[in-house]
Amino acid sequence: MTHLTNADLHCHSVISDGTLTPEELALRARTNGVGLWALTDHDEVGGQERAAAAARQLGLPYLTGTEISVTFANVTVHIVGLGFDPTDARMVQGLRETRGGREQRARQMGEELARVGIPGAYDGAMKYVDNPELISRTHFARYIVESGFCPDTNAVFRKYLAEGKPGFVPHRWANLGDAVRWITQAGGVAVVAHPARYKFTANEEFAMFSEFKAHGGQGVEVVTGAHTQADYVKYAEFCREFGLVASRGSDFHSPEESHTDLGKLPDLPGSVTPVWTLLESRIL
Repeated sequence: MTHLTNADLHCHSVISDGTLTPEELALRARTNGVGLWALTDHDEVGGQERAAAAARQLGLPYLTGTEISVTFANVTVHIVGLGFDPTDARMVQGLRETRGGREQRARQMGEELARVGIPGAYDGAMKYVDNPELISRTHFARYIVESGFCPDTNAVFRKYLAEGKPGFVPHRWANLGDAVRWITQAGGVAVVAHPARYKFTANEEFAMFSEFKAHGGQGVEVVTGAHTQADYVKYAEFCREFGLVASRGSDFHSPEESHTDLGKLPDLPGSVTPVWTLLESRIL
């Protein structure tokens, strides 16, 4: 794998909050010229066998993946794991516990949305859920768009589901150290996903990366669908400052909703070391 490999190491299937199956994603990745792929469903490894089998059939190099929800400084942060053993007992149990609070949170979200004039949101969101353990804000957003309250899912988040908005209900996720250890003890590499999204102060961000590194985290998404050109430069510098490798992933969820398609990202900056250089023995 070269530095310019068209790797897409962050996307979601119907197993969590995407709209395509693992098999459909594998085909889309191959069609779009992806040279190394990972499926990274939220807090779940249930699609890994299907994704790996589909990739193998297409001749598409594959890394196992997941995206773990973590609470840090009262903010939800996402940690992507790549190249791990998806049958590792500690990881499977940890992810199960992380998923555990989603249903109660979703019912509370439905109640809060009803108070601002959107009735039936919990049942409406469930229509979009393939895996009831993984009901998420995205499923609520799809129902709210379908019901005509907002023109698209981005507008739903801005108006109803972001922190401080009427439908937002916080949830305490995994501990940062635990999430990193689940990944690394299962033989994988832990990566901070889309760091520009978290809106930390400079001090909070430094603290988060310092703790991540101390627990054994090794990577950061530099090029991702949520980042700007300035973010690419900033987090390439974080690679140098913290001694991290760089990852690349679209965070693709749906052809209708995602503004960055699988495999359609810019290349990683030349100054960074790609995460896949650490994982060549784990590529399937």
